[in-house]
Amino acid sequence: MDTYDPLRQPKPSIPPVTTTVPVLTFLGAAGTVTGSRFLIDTPTARVLVDAGLFQGLKPLRLRNWDRFPVPPKSIDAIVITHAHVDHVGYLPALVRDGFRGKVHATESTADLAGIVLPDSGHLQEEEASFANRKGFSKHHPALPLYTEQDARDSLDSFVTHPFDHEFEIAPGVRLRFRPAGHILGSATATLRLAAASDGSHDERTIVFSGDLGRPHHPLLRPPTPIGRADVVVMESTYGNRLHDDDHAIERFGDAIARTAARGGTVLIPAFAVDRTEVILFHLRRLVEAGTIPKLPIYVDSPMALAALAVYRRSMRDDPEQIAPGLDLHTDPFDAGNVTEVRQVRDSKALANLNGPVILVSASGMATGGRVIHHLKRLLPDPRNTVLLVGFQAPGTRGRRLAEGAREVKMLGGYVPVRAEVIDLEAFSVHADQSELVDWLETAQPPPEMVYLVHGEPDSAAALKLVLDDRDRHPTVVARDGERVRLD
Repeated sequence: MDTYDPLRQPKPSIPPVTTTVPVLTFLGAAGTVTGSRFLIDTPTARVLVDAGLFQGLKPLRLRNWDRFPVPPKSIDAIVITHAHVDHVGYLPALVRDGFRGKVHATESTADLAGIVLPDSGHLQEEEASFANRKGFSKHHPALPLYTEQDARDSLDSFVTHPFDHEFEIAPGVRLRFRPAGHILGSATATLRLAAASDGSHDERTIVFSGDLGRPHHPLLRPPTPIGRADVVVMESTYGNRLHDDDHAIERFGDAIARTAARGGTVLIPAFAVDRTEVILFHLRRLVEAGTIPKLPIYVDSPMALAALAVYRRSMRDDPEQIAPGLDLHTDPFDAGNVTEVRQVRDSKALANLNGPVILVSASGMATGGRVIHHLKRLLPDPRNTVLLVGFQAPGTRGRRLAEGAREVKMLGGYVPVRAEVIDLEAFSVHADQSELVDWLETAQPPPEMVYLVHGEPDSAAALKLVLDDRDRHPTVVARDGERVRLD
């Protein structure tokens, strides 16, 4: 049997909105984890669910430069499930290229997008400029996918909505956000498509999981049950794995104590939104328990610090999303040993630190940002430790480090890997296989169809086998560019 390869599929060509029945097209995050883009065409509207960037392997990253399969101006509305760049990072390109509708999100998602998107544009401009100065790009000149100004312009399109309220976003299309428990503001999206006026198809309810969180996220409430759904489009990032939370925390603390004993630096490449908060939360808990020494902690990421401020503000002013029982009267992220590093000169000065320290810096897959410079400096020294605390997409430096690479390429050259590298997948705030299955079981009655997205082929296939054994509903691993009827 041929193996499905999402990198070799022909680019989809989507006709104008002339359908007589609702149709779903998978434009990304099918056969891969990133690039979330799902298009719904109905007889009366065209809606895009998520507008994410592809990350990881070069053929996937190059897809960000492809012409979008439909004219952006033909899209009536865009729904954003949460503010990670693989779900929202392509939005500035769509707005620049003609999208003039509204972008619907929760308030916290819009707040975080206001941090993530300008940072994404700025980072792309910086990387293009650096490549031009150093001459290692094959393009002359190297250009950014979009600019920081493009990103700021796209923010004007956002309109925000509370959880658990239904509202019309396009003719015949109504949307309801429910908490997804993945990051602050993250939501599952329930789209209710109106019945055809001629009676040719009934009303249909489609639920998109977005990135589904975990029942025991240390900061956020668990995902809300599905309820009624005709079709569920569900992520499968960890569809073939179970998280070992207790062992991961133990390994996390042991690695820090071990590195401190040998006088090294612990470098934690952490996603700026939510992962940094989760890491700081656990570091405080470990210090309070006496498991690790109270080392200086430096958070070297302006975007992560801006997101941290949003989390603190939400905990104070809007605790609806916050996990029950979390003490909101103290700062859960700082035991008095956290230094916030904002300026470039202060980031460079971290190279002069002596003694054991903990350094948290973005990006989480080591694909860009300040963490690259820290990796270049710290990887050659066996006293140091790099802790990988989340999913590492294929083709990223983080994935190569997790797989045991002895050298990695960055900033135009190769750097030897002599530092200790530890991969702690359980720190992911993606639901694992059993948690995905449990969430899907909350659909009552069982949906007519389940499409699996946001997973590497092995992960999605493993989850499909588990769901097929339960025999409650047909389950299909979505293919990139595939169009399916929803009637």
